[in-house]
Formats: sequence, structure tokens, C-alpha cells
Amino acid sequence: MKKETIDSAAESKEISFEAFKETVLADYQLANESRQASLLGRREVLTGKAKFGIFGDGKEVAQIAMAKAFKPGDFRSGYYRDQTFMFAIGQSNIQQFFAQQYAHPDVDADPASAGRSMNGHFASRSLHPDGSWKKLTEIKNSSADISPTAGQMPRLLGLAYASKLFRNNPVLADSYTDFSIHGNEVAFGTIGDASTSEGIFYETINAAGVLQVPMAISVWDDGYGISVPAAYQTTKQNISEILSGFEKREGTNGFRIYTCKGWDYPALCEMYEKGIALMREEHVPALFHVQEVTQPQGHSTSGSHERYKSKERLAWETEFDCIKKMREWIIASAIATDSELDNIEAEAKKKASEGRRAAWDAFSKPVQAELKTVTDITDRIAAASANAVFINKAKEEVMKEMDPSRKDMHALAKKVMRLTRGENNAARAELQQWLLAQKEANHDRYSSHLHSQSQWNAMDVQPEAIKYATEEIFVDGREVLQANFDSIFEKNPLVVAFGEDVGKIGDVNQGFAGLQEKYGEIRITDTGIREATIAGQGIGLAMRGLRPIAEIQYLDYLLYAIQILSDDLATLQYRTKGGQKAPVIIRTRGHRLEGIWHSGSPMGMIINSIRGIRVLVPRDMTRAAGFYNTMLASDEPALIIEPLNGYRLKERMPTNLGEFKLPLGVPEFLQHGDDVTIVTYGSCCRIAEEATRTLAEAGITCDLIDVQTLLPFDVNHIIATSLKKTNRLLILDEDVPGGASAFIFQNILNEQKGYFHLDTAPVTLTARAHRPAYGSDGDYFSKPNADDVFDAVYEMMREAEPNRFPPIY
Repeated sequence: MKKETIDSAAESKEISFEAFKETVLADYQLANESRQASLLGRREVLTGKAKFGIFGDGKEVAQIAMAKAFKPGDFRSGYYRDQTFMFAIGQSNIQQFFAQQYAHPDVDADPASAGRSMNGHFASRSLHPDGSWKKLTEIKNSSADISPTAGQMPRLLGLAYASKLFRNNPVLADSYTDFSIHGNEVAFGTIGDASTSEGIFYETINAAGVLQVPMAISVWDDGYGISVPAAYQTTKQNISEILSGFEKREGTNGFRIYTCKGWDYPALCEMYEKGIALMREEHVPALFHVQEVTQPQGHSTSGSHERYKSKERLAWETEFDCIKKMREWIIASAIATDSELDNIEAEAKKKASEGRRAAWDAFSKPVQAELKTVTDITDRIAAASANAVFINKAKEEVMKEMDPSRKDMHALAKKVMRLTRGENNAARAELQQWLLAQKEANHDRYSSHLHSQSQWNAMDVQPEAIKYATEEIFVDGREVLQANFDSIFEKNPLVVAFGEDVGKIGDVNQGFAGLQEKYGEIRITDTGIREATIAGQGIGLAMRGLRPIAEIQYLDYLLYAIQILSDDLATLQYRTKGGQKAPVIIRTRGHRLEGIWHSGSPMGMIINSIRGIRVLVPRDMTRAAGFYNTMLASDEPALIIEPLNGYRLKERMPTNLGEFKLPLGVPEFLQHGDDVTIVTYGSCCRIAEEATRTLAEAGITCDLIDVQTLLPFDVNHIIATSLKKTNRLLILDEDVPGGASAFIFQNILNEQKGYFHLDTAPVTLTARAHRPAYGSDGDYFSKPNADDVFDAVYEMMREAEPNRFPPIY
């Protein structure tokens, strides 16, 4: 493009050549700054100052072009190659980039993660320090990155779907302008070409095409997935070609598909400008396939791409480097001279170096100050200790380190405390106080915010008792749920529900019966069979201020979504140190039924993979309704598992629907007794109740406790109080041996010190190791039943009183 052509184009947009030149050269400088940051970042790993490095080199020009179309209110759901984009939208800078690489545990230094994520994992801060929402429509938003490849895609779907809801629901459009301006926001996703081989990428593509949402996916195509070339990754080695069947045509839904070379600056700018503008207007998703991208430093600092790329390929990457090509275009178009660009490159190198140095100083100086405190105390201890030689040697070993860390100084302090145990040393007490203070400080640095720390933490929601009419009205449990959901939707326009069969028929067990007709398809919606993106849809909506109830039809099917829940939702508050939240409720049903599928209770796997999400296991639908009410009053995510065989059992209809709230972590006594404490949850409560009636006939009485929630678990140690009386414990669980029973066992015996009260060995009664067989007999012989409970409790009592309880079998 020559200067005359640029002048003509500039005039049509009412922009002078000087202004155009200023923009282009600013972009060129930013691209060079980002490249220099990548180069310095690799060096920091090789010199030992940083543990790992992964960078966005080779994608700078395409990301600058994409950033031009990104507006306040938009959201990004990307991955660890997007540093240039984040610099361009003002949500990161070079100093913050290096602060993250050094793992600086400070929100001001690393706003994305406070040092908790490795470098290149970006996030904007959606929340004020008190946990309340900022005005998202005034921010260029980035949802917090995760490393698992393509894991960002399901969340992206939800971020885009929110725009559709805000545009098409008049109540939302007019009343919640902090979250959306009439649904004009676009959700930008980025992904490496090799990661498009993941199933959740295709699931997301299909769902977005069905929903017709403003989702812009940019694929950075450098021809490799680490060392594996595209020939092993993608059919036809071309993602846009094989997705051509998704392309929108007259009269159909689908995607718009754009392609461009990653080194063609003017074409990239034009592609994104036109494509995103059309998307804002029409809400049609788009795929931007950015081809011929390079990766000059290889995949990461863990290896060298020279090991697997041919000399010809490496030569091509040098020739078609996007910054080199942009420089050639600038000169050919007479925008700037060689010397001007040389000056820009020198300035970019200087700025990157200054940012790195500032980040290192900010990170290292507090650590050095803490180290000086420890070594000063250590010197005073040594001066009065018989073990001075060993103390001084330990100190010298730490000081030999090039850059001693907090780990080093804590190891030193604890070694000194061990060496001086039993000594009467005033400085030793000072070191002990330092360790106690640092324990609290390091909890904040490295372990806070697994859950919300705001005033809306679920544990702080004020309980409200269930109220009933004087005249008892008994209905099917499903009717209690339906009436409670009706009340919720009437009161809170931000609440939406979706899932397989949730809409038209009101879910397979009628919990939403008639509610789509009442509240509209935009609020209560059927989806395809796609559990991973149902979960992701909920996460994205919740990150944009909505209150989604995302239904996974059966507990067994949660396995399709467990990666998204584990890696993304469960860690969100933690990995942003309270900077983002997604208070989505995952609704499902499970436990007791019949057969290998539809009757699983993989609770051990679930609770051990989604720490950070509340896991609630109500025994009936009234309690399920109370938990929905509690969680909607909080700002935390939850998994609520309704008992599958309880929908048609009779329950008393409450009068304060949508209002009564159950506390989390508070078990309930279903029966009181003196001999054995039985602990269980969910559908097993009815099994245990049946067994206790038979046990009572044999002269055995039990405390029967429904834990109600697994995460959190019995926060007031009610179960340990029961054990003080009974001195015997039976844990009843329909998960496999060592599943949730092991979790319960550890909490009672270890956390609550329940072992202290036991007079006999505790017993765990679980399902068989295999999945349950089909049929009533299969259920009886696969999972614990009332006879099993009787036998287990009876044997515990027979051990204690063999004369009173003779053998039965």
C-alpha cells in the first residue's frame, strides 16, 4: 500500500495521514515491546529467576488487529499466548507480565492472579475489593485463563450467550446496564490450532451455531501442537475448511468464517473491523482462522523447537515473522523510514527491559527485607546458643543462593527452631512469633479465596425456617420444587435455567413444569445433549452478572463436565484472588435407582475434584428448594444433587416458597438414640430410617444424622458431639468403597477428633466396587440396603455385648 493510496483511504475515514501513521507506528512499537518481553522472559527462566515461561511471540500483529475491534463491555476467553492482545486493550503491561512470571503474590503487582498462575494466564478484575461487581460495561474484560487446552471454550459460549439474553429480555436490557448495553457485547475467544482437536472445541462450535450468539473465535495457526505437526492434528490440515459445513448460508444458522495471514497487518485490521461490527449487529458467531503464524521461541521454555522443525521450516518462520513483515509493509507504504523504525525498536527494547527490572525490584525487595529479618534474628539466636556452629552453617547455605526465596528463609527458621529446642533463648521466641505471623501472611498470599470472602459468602447467608400452613398439605416432592422455582423466577429476573429437556416439558422429573410457558423460552431453555458446554454456558453467564441454573440431567453425566467444573469454575475465585466470580448453580439428580447408568453416586471423585464449589446433597425436594434459595442469596457456585427416587414421594408444601433458606455445613438429626451414630446423606437417609426401625425392635437405638452438605461438612462438629454419647460410628454411603465414605471418615475422625470418643472400630458401609446391576435385585445386591445396615450395626453391638446380642446367622 503506497502513501497515495493511504492518503485516499484516510480521507474516506476522515483521518489524516499523520494520525494514521501515528496509529501504525504505535502498533509497531507495541508489537516490538511484546516481542522483547517474550525474549527477556525466556532469559529469566534460563537464568533461574523464573520457573517457567510460555509466550505469545509470533502472534503480535494479529492480536493488535483483534484488539482494535474489542470494546468496553466485551469479554475475552483466551489462553496463554495472548500477551500482546492484553497489552493492547490495557488490561496488562510489561511490568505486570513479569510480575506474574516471578509469581509475585500481590494483586497490585499481578492483578490477574496475584502470582498464583504461571505466566501468560491473564484476567481483568471484575470485582471491587469487597466482592461487589464493577460496572462491566465500562471495562475491557478478560475472563481468567486456564491451561487445559480448549478448556476456555465452554466458558466462552456462556459469555456470548449472555449478550443474547440481555438483548432479547426487555427487563434485563433496561435494568442492568452495569452488565450489558442491550447485548451489544462480543465474546472473543482465542485458541491454538492444535487445540481445536479437542472435543469441547467442536461441542462449543456446534452450540454457538445453534444458539446464534456473538462469539468470535480466533484460531492462531502455526502448524504445530508442541512438536506434533498439523498433519496429525486436523483433517485436511485446515480448521476453517473442515468447519465449512458450519458456515452460515441464506436461511440457515451457523458461523461466518474468515481467513487471513498472521503477518498481513492491513488485511488483519480490515478482517476484524468488518467481522466484529457485523457480529455486534446480527449476533452471528464467527471463526477467524489466522494462518501462517510463527512461534519463534517454540512452545515454551521447557524445550526447543529446533528439535522438531526442519531447517526449511525455521527459515520460513524467520522470513515470515509478523513483525518483520509489518516493518516491510510500513517501509513499502512510505509510512516510515528505516531509521524511524530502528528508533522504535530500540525504544521498545528499552521499555521492555525497564518493565522487567521494575517487576523484579518490586518482587525481590520485600523478600530481601523478610530475609534480613530472619537472618538478624538467627544471628542473635546463634550468639546465645550451644548450637551456633550448626545455626551459622544453615544460614550460610541460604545466603549462598543467588536469590533466596520465602521457602528458603522458612526452611532456615524451622531448622533453627529445631536446633534450639529446649534452649532458653529470648531471640528464639522472637523467631517463633515471626513464623506465626508469616503463617497468616502466607495463607493470604497462597491459600485465600478458595471460596468467596465477600459479605455474600454462602456460609453467611442468614437461614430462614421452613413455614407450613396450619392445615397440612402433602404433594409430590417435584411439586415443591416446581412451586419454589416459580417463586424464584417471579422475583429475580436475572435467574435463567437451561439444560436437556428443561424447557418445553419442564425437565424429566417436572421440576420446571409449565414455567417456560409462564416466563418465556429466553429464561427457561432446552439445550442439546452437551454437558461440558452446559456447564460452560452457566459459568459464562454467571461471570456477566446473571444467575444461571445449569442442569445436567443425571449425576452420571456430570463426568462429561467435570473437567470444566474442576479446572475452571472451582478455581475461579482462587486463581484470581477474589477478582472474578461465577455464582452458577449446577443442578442434577442422582443416587439410588437401578442399573449401571442413571444410578451412580461417584461422590468421592466429585468432591475431590471440585473444591471451591459447594456440594449439597439434600434428602428430599423441600431441602433441595431451601438450598437453591440459599445459594441464590450468595455469590458462590454450587452443585445441588436432588435424590432421583424422591420426586413422587409425598412432602408437605411450605408456605414461604422462594424464601426459606437452609444453612450449609449443618447436619440434621433424623433420630436420636444411645447406641450407635449413623452418618449418611441423600437417598441413603431413607434406607437408614428403615433400618433403624428394625434395629429398635432388637433393642438398639441410633443417632441418625443427615449431613445435608458435603462441601462444607459439619462445620460445628455436631457428629463428634453424638459420638461422645454413643461411642460407635457407622458411615453409610452408596459410593464405591473409599469414595465419599473416606472423606466423611477423615472429617469425623481427624478434623473433629472423633477417634477420641470411639469404643469400637468405626465401620463404613458402601456400595460394591462395581457399578450397580440392573433391576431391583441388582440394586439390593449392589448397594447397601436396610438389611446391610441392620447387620452392620448389630455386629457392632454384639462385639460390645455378646450375651445380649447373640449371633443371628
